[in-house]
Amino acid sequence: MRKTLYKIRQGSIICGVCNGIAEYFNVDVNVVRIGTVILGCCSGVGVIAYIVAAIILPEA
Repeated sequence: MRKTLYKIRQGSIICGVCNGIAEYFNVDVNVVRIGTVILGCCSGVGVIAYIVAAIILPEA
């Protein structure tokens, strides 16, 4: 079975990237959101990665 990473708009806050990542790795979406915020505040990498993922990932 092949897993594919998608943006999931249902229950999303901005673009659905964190929902898609949480679904892909089978973890709670809040853990992914907190990790994104921490990466964004500490180094700025989280913000850049989120924007790139929002542009590149297809919607489910």
